[in-house]
Amino acid sequence: MSSNVVLLPDAGPLITLAYADALDVLFKPGWSVMLVDMVLHEVTHNQTPTSDKLAKWVKSHKLPVVPTKTFQHYQQTATSRKSNLGELAVQEAMNDFALKQPPKTGVFLFEDHKIARASFHVPDNCRKVSTRAFLIFLEGKGWLESAAEVERRALLAGRAFSSLRFPPF
Repeated sequence: MSSNVVLLPDAGPLITLAYADALDVLFKPGWSVMLVDMVLHEVTHNQTPTSDKLAKWVKSHKLPVVPTKTFQHYQQTATSRKSNLGELAVQEAMNDFALKQPPKTGVFLFEDHKIARASFHVPDNCRKVSTRAFLIFLEGKGWLESAAEVERRALLAGRAFSSLRFPPF
C-alpha cells in the first residue's frame, strides 16, 4: 500500500511539526513524502521561526518537490494574491495523481480550518486529513507515543495550533 501513497503536507502542518521538533513523524506511515513547490516557497521564502529548520529538513531528506502551474504562474506574474495558493497547488498535484496510471493516492495534510469547511475538491484516489487527525492516526497505529505531546510541544514553542475539532451535530 505505502509505495503508491504520497503525503502532501500544506504549510500549516509543516510549521506546527517544525515548532514541535516532530517533522519526522511524516515518515511514520511509510508513505512517500513530497512537497508542492508553492508550499515549499510559502514556508521558506520569509525568515520565520521555522523557515530555516524546514529548509534544512527538506534538504537533508532530499524530499521531492512537485512542480505546479500555480507556482509557475506566481513566479511569472509576481501576483499580490498569496492566500490559498499552496492549497491550490496541492489540489493541482492531487488532480495529476488521479490521471496517472495506476493512480497515485494523495494524502493532503492540512491545518487551516477553512480548508475543512471549503469545497476543496479531492479526487476519489486522494484524502484530506487534518494535522490533529494524522497525529491521532499515528498514535492509534502505535507509531507515535502521544499525539497530545506533539501538540503540546508545538504550543509551548509558540505555535497557535488549529483548534479544529470534530464538528458538533
